[in-house]
Amino acid sequence: MRSLYRLLAVLLLCASSAMASEHSAWEFWGGDRGGQRFSELTQITPDNVGNLVRAWTFHTGDLAARAPEVMKRTKFETTPLLVEDSLIFCSPFNEVIALDPGSGAQKWRYDPKISTAQRPANRFVCRGVAYWVDDRAAEGTACRSRIFTGTNDARLIALDAKTGKPCADFGSGGEVRIDPGTRLEWPGEFQITSAPVTGHGVVVVGSSISDNRRVDAPGGAVRAYDARTGQPRWSFDPLVRDGVAAGGGNVWAPMSVDEARGLVFLPTTSPSPDFWGGKRPGNNEHANSVVALRIETGELAWAFQTVHHDVWDYDLPAQPTLARIDTGDGMRDVVIQPTKQAFVFVLDRDTGKPVWPVEERAVPQDGAEGEVLSPTQPFPTHVPPLMPQRITADDVVGGLDRSACEKLLGASRNEGLFTPPSTQGTVIYPMTGGGVNWGSAAFDPVNQILYANTSHAIHIVKLIPREEARGFSSPPGHDFGPQAGTPFAMSRWLATSPLGMLCNKPPWGEMVAVDLKAGRILWHSSVGTTEDLAPLGIALHTGTPLVNGVAITAGGLVFTGAVDAYLRAFDAKSGRELWQGRLPVPGVANPMTYLWKGEQYVAIGAGGHSEAGTSIGDSVVAFRLARPGEGPSLWSRTIDRPGGRFLVKAVEAGLALVALVALVAVLWRRRRARRNVAASS
Repeated sequence: MRSLYRLLAVLLLCASSAMASEHSAWEFWGGDRGGQRFSELTQITPDNVGNLVRAWTFHTGDLAARAPEVMKRTKFETTPLLVEDSLIFCSPFNEVIALDPGSGAQKWRYDPKISTAQRPANRFVCRGVAYWVDDRAAEGTACRSRIFTGTNDARLIALDAKTGKPCADFGSGGEVRIDPGTRLEWPGEFQITSAPVTGHGVVVVGSSISDNRRVDAPGGAVRAYDARTGQPRWSFDPLVRDGVAAGGGNVWAPMSVDEARGLVFLPTTSPSPDFWGGKRPGNNEHANSVVALRIETGELAWAFQTVHHDVWDYDLPAQPTLARIDTGDGMRDVVIQPTKQAFVFVLDRDTGKPVWPVEERAVPQDGAEGEVLSPTQPFPTHVPPLMPQRITADDVVGGLDRSACEKLLGASRNEGLFTPPSTQGTVIYPMTGGGVNWGSAAFDPVNQILYANTSHAIHIVKLIPREEARGFSSPPGHDFGPQAGTPFAMSRWLATSPLGMLCNKPPWGEMVAVDLKAGRILWHSSVGTTEDLAPLGIALHTGTPLVNGVAITAGGLVFTGAVDAYLRAFDAKSGRELWQGRLPVPGVANPMTYLWKGEQYVAIGAGGHSEAGTSIGDSVVAFRLARPGEGPSLWSRTIDRPGGRFLVKAVEAGLALVALVALVAVLWRRRRARRNVAASS
């Protein structure tokens, strides 16, 4: 009978493999060139997801090899690609590693040997790599298929995708050193954090620049190189500089490519510095914009700005999602752009014009001295915001923390979205890392549903007059930015209570599903618990801030990580949490899924996140359905659920208490026996 069961299982897996399409693989950071994060795999479903088991765990070795103070400056945000029969990803130190997809065994590794003595402004991080095949090269030639990766020390590297060896014909020995175009204050002021993109024989790379350091920060040029030779093809500075004194306007977030149209889509940032723009008058085009360029030439096709004259750090952190949607008036190719404010802009892919009306609405004024704010900001009208955009007294957390939070928020300007930064202190909600972040959105093209993770927390931003900023000592947990060249420095911190809880009521992180055609939120679902943040592993179902994104499948599931150490699966229709898989440390990264030898796997980078205050690790973990005769025990099912660790600690504490009581009882009996002997003698 067991043999028959195994035969049927093999036949089913083979059938699944035969039905798999190009979406069975995960060849791009966002699943496909347009970042839909959708897989047509259907082997894992809501009915059997509870049978997932850990298939393998791979450790990069960084935790043992690197000094603890260096590891405390890492963010493990990588998403592997399945290409050339390997899972290929990058570590926070830009090592590129290829694994066997079925066992997790290392196949090759390339180390660019970046210096850990540098202090990258955005910490040591690498979100992913890019894959490209040279269709002009003969089969079997070296570097016909290539892996491109950017580094924290501003290099663009090309590797043979099969061997990991540098491509000698690209740049100098396989790499191009990128000139930031200005003198850096320190080596880590300028770095590359997101994966490059490719198309039409061109590789395009952005940059990440230190925020709030100075007016004359490095420029934000996006650079393109010949994918074969590494020769420069073009550069594009998003910031139109007529009368503008500012840096930045760069692209640190992931980009997207429409190969058929020959377009690359850039999500651009705010100019530097973030919170005072008196020296950069006007709307600051094309910062804070979705920008479409001709990928072969860098020529501007169109641009759409989502924030005018940004002084809130509301840059575009998410990959533009390219999709074909039913608008109600027929199918249309669009660009879907989620934002930190929790807006969703839907733009025509050829023109950049909004598919549904976007209104210019009046916003709070009276900025800091020397500031000239935009009187209006763009508001989408069809798709509702993915989360609330204003904090009131009713939203403040209850209990012992309430009065302290009310005092903090009451002392700050709080006039809703786009309240300008002030010397009084201003409530920024959604916070500057809130709404949808670099994890981006995901789109199900079959059911026409958009999914995204959102973070719910409050920032307080305070401008500090220049004379007071000299010698200013930032309190613990506060971010200080000198904003050199402006009349104000800045301080930014999370609104938390004396007990360390966020001042706003939970949930603090939610997954959202949106019907774009109807312009309707289908469901919200809290994601994450306090288990790996709170003392004793107490798992409060508050949700956790979610900078990472999701992966969706035709099998009806949405997978995501969180700030606690679990990979989770949700029912795509209802938002109900169906499964949790325990990780070595939190997986603050985008998951991916793939088919390998007839079995569907789900994998996630699980190395923690220093900015989120999690434990730090160095692993990639993959799960698959249990094979016949294989499966988790009842005990492991129990302890691998949120709250399970608390249960273990409670059981251990109970056993220790029982042992202590037993020991006391034995000692008492012995003492009484000795007394009885003494009395009888």
